[in-house]
Amino acid sequence: MAVRYSVGDVVKMRKPHPCGGEDWEIMRTGVDFRIKCQTCGRVLMLPRPKFEKAVKRKIETTNT
Repeated sequence: MAVRYSVGDVVKMRKPHPCGGEDWEIMRTGVDFRIKCQTCGRVLMLPRPKFEKAVKRKIETTNT
């Protein structure tokens, strides 16, 4: 079963960001994901396969 991600969800990544943060908020979904570091505010764009491989688990879920 594939995990469904939506805008506003917070996920924990396998590798920490250079700032030390591991929690990221999803800002955009689709073919590419736009995610924002919860520690420093940096925004990244990742292709879906790379994003799904890098996610460890979902922390918070929005009610949409």
